[in-house]
Amino acid sequence: MYKYIFPYIIVLAACSSQESEKAPATAAAAPATIDSNAVALTTDQIRNAGIETGHPTTAAVSGVLRLQGTVDVPPQSTVSVSFPLGGYLKRTDLLPGTHVRKGQVLGVLEDMQFIQLQQDYLLAKEQFTFADTEYKRQQELNASKASSDKVFQKARAEMESQRIAMQALARKLELIGIDPGKLHAGNISKSVNIYSPINGFVSKVNVNIGKYTSPTDVLFELVDPSDIHLALTVFEKDVNQLSVGQRVIAYTNEHPEKRYEAEILLISKNLDAERMATIHCHFKQFDASLLPGMFMNAEVVVNNVTALTVGEAAIVRWENKFYVFEDKGNNNFRMVQVTPGNVHEGQEQFSAPGITEVTRLVTKNAYALLMKMKNSAEEE
Repeated sequence: MYKYIFPYIIVLAACSSQESEKAPATAAAAPATIDSNAVALTTDQIRNAGIETGHPTTAAVSGVLRLQGTVDVPPQSTVSVSFPLGGYLKRTDLLPGTHVRKGQVLGVLEDMQFIQLQQDYLLAKEQFTFADTEYKRQQELNASKASSDKVFQKARAEMESQRIAMQALARKLELIGIDPGKLHAGNISKSVNIYSPINGFVSKVNVNIGKYTSPTDVLFELVDPSDIHLALTVFEKDVNQLSVGQRVIAYTNEHPEKRYEAEILLISKNLDAERMATIHCHFKQFDASLLPGMFMNAEVVVNNVTALTVGEAAIVRWENKFYVFEDKGNNNFRMVQVTPGNVHEGQEQFSAPGITEVTRLVTKNAYALLMKMKNSAEEE
């Protein structure tokens, strides 16, 4: 019976040996990591796309530094209009963008407390008049020793007390735009006007007719256009090419033919997370069509700077970053992030770690490679 067991054991051992030999091979067959910045084309694809390669050159480019930014208003030129007392908005004709003059009526508020404040002032004024008359009478009596010093001092204290109350109420009336010198019993008003403190235009209207406003509410927001700025961002490496007083030409995407002249007023000493600095420019002449937050392009003429240069067509932009394609040979290309610089007559400066004059780059139709790479990534 036992003679049949040994062949069976031998067969099992042979199978186990074969499986153990196959295990390392399976582990070795794991897929390699895919480089998301690499792309490969066939020879026909390269020819049809018109892709050409070449080497960057070192040159001194004197040209225009192209920047981007937005129209900005400094804090001192933005005014939030509130009212020191609550009330119901009775009237306003303002819309965002409306031009206003200093002293112009922005709106009209009405409330019972305005009437009460005027009443309190007029009563305090009458009481002060009476107290002042009594004080002068006691002063004359005291001079002739017809009244005691105590009575005279009490009359003076009462007069001063009424003067303080009247003056305090007068200042409150001035705070809400009512002239206490012109106020009398015949012109008490239930409404008060809200006046513009500056010349400018309305950027926001935060109330509507009939709404009750409290002293903490911002009713209107005004902008003084005389000090409107252009805030531009610049790469860290280009900051040293700029200086205060330098001339800037700005334009919008919608009307690139319309140019606005500005001057660099301030260069930020801080860099953001993307290693960018902010420069503030002052427009030579204000244009009402320039609104806060509007996107603008700008050009600044800079001095000669020696750096690697390549044709503008070799540098592509993707998700607000700039890249070139390095030719790795055998129709394989790899996307490398670069920092762009000055542009002059079709040549653009750039810098990137590991790229020198001997590096072969795609110099023509680099966008075709970018589209091939991104389309392939989406298909996966």
